Amino acid sequence: MAVLQLGLPKGSLEKSTAEMFGKAGWVIRISDRSYYPSIDDDEIECTLIRAQEMARYVDEGVLDAGLTGSDWIRENNSDVVEVAELVYGKVGRKPLRWVLAVPQDSPIQSAKDLEGLRIATEAVGMTERYLAENGVTAKVEFSWGATEVKPPRLADAIVEITETGSSLRANNLRIVDIVCTSTTRLICNKDSWADPFKRTKLERMALLLKAVLAAENRVGLMFNIRRESVTKVLDRLPALRRPTVSPLVDEDWVALSTVIDEHVVREIIPGLKEAGAEGIVEYALNKVVE
Repeated sequence: MAVLQLGLPKGSLEKSTAEMFGKAGWVIRISDRSYYPSIDDDEIECTLIRAQEMARYVDEGVLDAGLTGSDWIRENNSDVVEVAELVYGKVGRKPLRWVLAVPQDSPIQSAKDLEGLRIATEAVGMTERYLAENGVTAKVEFSWGATEVKPPRLADAIVEITETGSSLRANNLRIVDIVCTSTTRLICNKDSWADPFKRTKLERMALLLKAVLAAENRVGLMFNIRRESVTKVLDRLPALRRPTVSPLVDEDWVALSTVIDEHVVREIIPGLKEAGAEGIVEYALNKVVE
């Protein structure tokens, strides 16, 4: 039986990735003592790999596919197929930022001020390209971790990834510039992409994972309304396209159902009630296939 070798990101994205797959329909169980999570799909075998290394292993064919950041694809110069962009992180759903940061009292105000200085980062290639684009020559050193604590004694500046900026602020650092932004990608090597089974498996996986992300911060809403009042409520009801209108046993009434952003529910429901809606039900969504 054909099996898809799938790499899952070890570290900050580990938990959120497993939760996303869970909503998509795959139960992934990760043990603290194993790098081979179990999954309730006989056609997939999972391996936990650091996101920094994922693109290289996929490119070399060690893994068929994996999830990693677009930043690490560029950093490793990996020649892979990007199956889907999946915008999610450890705590939020916004692109991550690689930023140039310095101590609060540093005189550095722009990339030009880095001339001849020392920069610590995990992303050496990315930082060197950034400096070249700005016409700056500086010493870029690979950081094995705890990069935020290195200025000012061990480095003049750092290039570090951030989602909220809280760690930088906690270490009394300020952001000077954004080096690049990054989102998670589902990637595949070219040989595996040419395999009909593996390609179909990945395309279906991408569809469901994107549907999970599309459903976040949205809810379903359904209610009954008099037929004569339908036009009145449609004018105030946002929807993906148009709400579904279904007839009821009582011909004077219809049922409406729609999908809306969760943050507008508190504004909409009172207005629907005023327009004559009855039996208003809000419900959670697992997937929205667009």
